Formats: sequence, C-alpha cells, structure tokens
Amino acid sequence: MARSSYQYGTNPRKLEPEMPRKRQPQKRKLEIVEDLPKQDIKISKKQKKKQVKMTVLVIAIFAILLTISYRNSQINEKFDQMQNLKKELSAIQKENEQLEVSIQNSVNYNTIEKLAKEKLGMQKLTNKQTIYIALPKKDYVESATEEVVKEEEKNWFEQIINKILNK
Repeated sequence: MARSSYQYGTNPRKLEPEMPRKRQPQKRKLEIVEDLPKQDIKISKKQKKKQVKMTVLVIAIFAILLTISYRNSQINEKFDQMQNLKKELSAIQKENEQLEVSIQNSVNYNTIEKLAKEKLGMQKLTNKQTIYIALPKKDYVESATEEVVKEEEKNWFEQIINKILNK
C-alpha cells in the first residue's frame, strides 16, 4: 500500500521501523609512512617539471604585476607634474594679465600728466611762453642739382693697382 505524503485525519502518522542497511564495503585509507627519510622519497620527472613550471609561472606573474605597478606609479607622478605645471601656467597668465592692466593704466594721459607734474616738476605752457614764427609759404624741398657719387670699397689689391695707374 503506497502512502501519500498527506495524511487525512488528526492521528499522527505511524513510523515504520528502519530496515537494517546493507553493509557497504569500506574503502581502504591510505596510510602515510613517516618512517622514510626525506632523501629516500623520489619525485618523478613529470612532477619536477610541473613544479618548475608553476614556480616560473608564479615568478612571471609577480614580475608582470610589479611592472604594471611601477608604470602606474610613473604615470601618477607625470600626471601630478602636469597638474602642477598647469597651475603654474594659470598663475603666470593671471600675473601677466594684471601687468597688462597696470601698463594700460600707466599709459593713460592723465597719469602721464600727473607723473610729469609731481616727479619732474613740469607745468603747462602759458600764453607768455608761446612764440609764434612766421614762415614764407614757398616750397622748402630742394631739387637734386648735384650728382651723388658713390664709391664702393675696394680690396687692398685693387687700391694698390689704382694708385699705380693714377700716378
């Protein structure tokens, strides 16, 4: 009679007695022999090759990670240098703009007049200091009546020959 998982009624379900289990064959446990000295334990060539490969692999991975870390530190240093140079450039540009503004302010006519009065003791001209000159209204440009002769410099050999020939 198959029992379903749901029981109708309020009575508790009866437990069936456990059946004795079949005996399973026991697996043999490996015994560790500790009596042998380490020198007598032989490792096969394949195991040695695997150990060497793993060691080389671990060293290679460590070297790669170390190289990546070193490059990142160099990149960070260069980035910091670049940021510092940008800050320095902006400070110099601000100073340059301030100097340009101060130069423009100092070139102002009123500023020049003030400096001339204060430092140099200059004053504006009065009518008494003004002298008027009457000039005739003719053309003051003179025409070229004389020819301009241009002598080229000659080397020492040509000068000697000219002196000999002119005697």
